[in-house]
Amino acid sequence: MAEIRRARTVEEVVAAEHLFDGPAQRTASEKFLAGEENHLLIAYEDGEPAGMITGTEVTHPDKGTEMFLNELDVSPDYQRRGIGRDLVDALAGLARERGCRGMWVGVETDNDAALATYASAGAANEGPFIMQSWTFED
Repeated sequence: MAEIRRARTVEEVVAAEHLFDGPAQRTASEKFLAGEENHLLIAYEDGEPAGMITGTEVTHPDKGTEMFLNELDVSPDYQRRGIGRDLVDALAGLARERGCRGMWVGVETDNDAALATYASAGAANEGPFIMQSWTFED
């Protein structure tokens, strides 16, 4: 079983940047780590970052606080070993500890690996998901 630890330094983020969509940005990493509502958990195998999950606590006036699972990734060399499931379970445990009433994630309907991982961790499928996004340029 992988060792899962919460990232607390930019150096830890940079060491795991191969698990992100692109290189870790120092300023963005500092801002993320400084927010007590933000969580980055890294799974280590033999001291190497093998997977990561990020979550952010979101509070809404009529829903209370829920954990938004923002991103999950496991390095190809470590896939199909349960690391993704362990990371989801660890974030869910952290959400419970912090008093969140639930956890949610948006998933494309054709992402079979993610859907299987979340289902194995006890997530309920609430129907089709259509992603809408906005990108703001500087």
